[in-house]
Amino acid sequence: MTAEQVFAIANPAALAGWLVLAFAVIHRNAHLRDAVAGRWWPLGFAALYSLLILLFFGRSPGGFDTLANVQLLFTSPWAALAGWIHYLAFDLFMGALVARRVMEAGASRWWLAGLLPATFLFGPMGFLASEIVLLLTRSQPHTA
Repeated sequence: MTAEQVFAIANPAALAGWLVLAFAVIHRNAHLRDAVAGRWWPLGFAALYSLLILLFFGRSPGGFDTLANVQLLFTSPWAALAGWIHYLAFDLFMGALVARRVMEAGASRWWLAGLLPATFLFGPMGFLASEIVLLLTRSQPHTA
């Protein structure tokens, strides 16, 4: 199997994980949100990432000591794929965390209509936005 073929399988698999997360949020299913989309799906990507690192990391030029070496590291298709799988794993994990925290805080699930796509596409920016939403919703008085 080539790096491109693994990439072509991993991307739809990640999208499926995000669809499970969206379904879980819509249907208020904590098990799907936390255990499936938030744990098992990212663990699958973590296993794939680990395998790629074990098989290909030592073969790639570059390293982590300078920006130029990081750029060189990602000139290898397998190293670039491992980096991409890393993003897929952590972004989905963070998406599930964002969903859980927003829902447990009692904030409107409508916030997640913007927060989850932001986390899916821009990881840390979605997480930052979720923290801002949580701060804003905590500062609002609750009415009974």
